[in-house]
Amino acid sequence: MVAAITTPDARHSPSQRRLVVYVALAGNIAVAIVKLIAAVVTGSAAMFSEAVHSAVDCGNEGLLLYGYHRAARRPDLVHPFGYGRELYFWSFIVALLLFGLGAGVSIYQGIAHVIAPQPIENPLVSYVVLGFSFVFEGSSWIVAWRAVKRARGELSFWTAFRRSKDPPTFVVLFEDSAALIGILIAILGIFVAIELEMPVLDGVASILIGLVLAVIAVLLAIESKSLLIGERASPALVETICAIAEREAGVVHANSALTAQLSPDQAVVALSIEFERDLRTDDIERCVASIERAVRASHPEVIALFVKPEKIVDSRAASERRFTILSK
Repeated sequence: MVAAITTPDARHSPSQRRLVVYVALAGNIAVAIVKLIAAVVTGSAAMFSEAVHSAVDCGNEGLLLYGYHRAARRPDLVHPFGYGRELYFWSFIVALLLFGLGAGVSIYQGIAHVIAPQPIENPLVSYVVLGFSFVFEGSSWIVAWRAVKRARGELSFWTAFRRSKDPPTFVVLFEDSAALIGILIAILGIFVAIELEMPVLDGVASILIGLVLAVIAVLLAIESKSLLIGERASPALVETICAIAEREAGVVHANSALTAQLSPDQAVVALSIEFERDLRTDDIERCVASIERAVRASHPEVIALFVKPEKIVDSRAASERRFTILSK
């Protein structure tokens, strides 16, 4: 019996992945509005940075949902393998926006307040708003963390992040983590600035928030770029497909395969198979067709299977590549 795949994302349906993003979007819209109002009332640079951060997060989650929508389109003549990698493209754009807008604006705003510090007015408003924001962001973080925990199984967090083929789930978790850290920095910055009567520290807090966002953005950009330019599918997927092939009568050995991940739910596999030497061409075709049906039934995420027969002596079974596209 073929073992089930136990890799990141294998336990998540597309609807579950989208739910994480929807929850984060709803929370960030409410938080961004409240923070912006508080920033105008108090004049706090740290609070303004937090408002910009939440506004950028709203746009980011909108782009991630758009990426899911685009990636689900059916293959056509121009894109025979579909549009799955659009999700990785938009995840990369999100990382760039988080770096450019989130981190850039926060650092710029912080430097401006360090150069020309302004006293913070109505600090109680900032504390209340940041407290509610922490609750909202914390709720979203819990949803994202549970999703990541289910996906990673027994893997360490860092290993699961590097192996994951679904960047949006980690984007939401990292954004929420950065938001929670940023809120704590903002509260501390406002408190210290008031207690020490040094409004310049409010600007320093804004710079620190920007640096946190920059680090998160770089990590997300590196992972999204790797998926965008092409990563192999899970090694566990290769093992199970090879096992399926080797169960077929007439197959001597299924060699290691070349794979490419197109989206969290789409992969391409090029499989090299050694058949028995006395098989005829029609026997090989029937065997390959049987393998295709078994792979399609067990792993619908494999949208294309390329089979190359090897070491066939019979001239009637000449060694030409046989390509078969599996329809979902």
